[in-house]
Amino acid sequence: MKIVSAEAFAIRLPRARERAQGTAGSPTVLAEGAARYRFSPTVDALYPADFETALVRLDTDSGLTGWGEAQAPLAPEVACDIVRLLLRPVVEGAVFSGAVEEIRALWQRMYSTMRVRGQTGGFMLDAISGVDIALWDLAGKIRGLPVSRLIAGDAARTQVPAYLSGLGGASADEKVGRAREAWEAGFRTFKLFYDAGEADFFHDLRALRRELGAEAGIAVDALWRLTPESATAFGRQCDAVNALWLESPLPPEDPLLHGRLAAAIETPLALGESYRTVYELRPFFEADAVTYVQPDLGRCGLTEGLRIADLVWKLGKPLVPHLSIALGPQIAAAIHFAAATTPCRMLEYNPNVLETANRHLTRPLEVHRAEWLVPQAPGLGIEVDAAGLRAADVFVT
Repeated sequence: MKIVSAEAFAIRLPRARERAQGTAGSPTVLAEGAARYRFSPTVDALYPADFETALVRLDTDSGLTGWGEAQAPLAPEVACDIVRLLLRPVVEGAVFSGAVEEIRALWQRMYSTMRVRGQTGGFMLDAISGVDIALWDLAGKIRGLPVSRLIAGDAARTQVPAYLSGLGGASADEKVGRAREAWEAGFRTFKLFYDAGEADFFHDLRALRRELGAEAGIAVDALWRLTPESATAFGRQCDAVNALWLESPLPPEDPLLHGRLAAAIETPLALGESYRTVYELRPFFEADAVTYVQPDLGRCGLTEGLRIADLVWKLGKPLVPHLSIALGPQIAAAIHFAAATTPCRMLEYNPNVLETANRHLTRPLEVHRAEWLVPQAPGLGIEVDAAGLRAADVFVT
């Protein structure tokens, strides 16, 4: 069969920011104003006021459709234009039988379209990832297999442990209360964002440790806020509460700084969401700068994600995929990836994000007793409610 069309759609969904604050994709309060994108007072980066993403749709001459999604929380129009202008000529008209080797060849062809013109990261790889996920969805549908089994055969798991990403609340008592509710629901691992002052943050972190005890895994996401001067002292405070990991501590461009920090503290470092290929991650491995590796499937796609997972396995490191603002295709891709990769320990979970995604799927993705349930229908196992999205008037034009 042939792929006859490749489309990309920028999506903007309104959201209750107060409810989402302190959780994945919305870790900090935003500056006041009417701007679509706003700076945070604590993190030197722009964040979206709304929920934004980029969906990709591939159609075949046999009537099958594959859905993909790029991680595009800001300016999803950019990733969509890359799909329309640069990647569509690669995939439209391609003969496609659903073979993994065909997906790898198309990934390489897409990666080569802008060689020496800025093809190695950023929006370009995000767009490639959206198309790549759609190709895997199509492949599973053609072969009649869920993506996880297309990758790992009978070794694919049907459930993946979930960890709770972010504990909203204005006080330590509120965060502890939410953590206790999650504990009763089966969660044993939590992530807290460094979204306020240092003293307040560690007050909350110590309160969580006292409440949940030594059995709980409590990870820290520093949101790239630390400096070479402050990072070691901050990391040693993480050591004192036996933090599971310290995520994104320093500006993401410098592997040597991360390597020095990793050598100076006991808490393992977690990195990966900023890096889209093995090429970008390798200097961090060479600097011994990372223990927990966190690829984001909306940025690396399944094809490059699997190459990252192979390297992580050879290095003997744990894999914990990153999952932030996303609709169904990106979440489903992360679930299948986690279910099919041996070094994967668990997968990030944000209830608000999943709730939003499920509103736009014809059947929901599920978490039960702190376990992601791996969809068993062919492909990603989801279908996007395109008619519902159109009726909701959320397409950015």
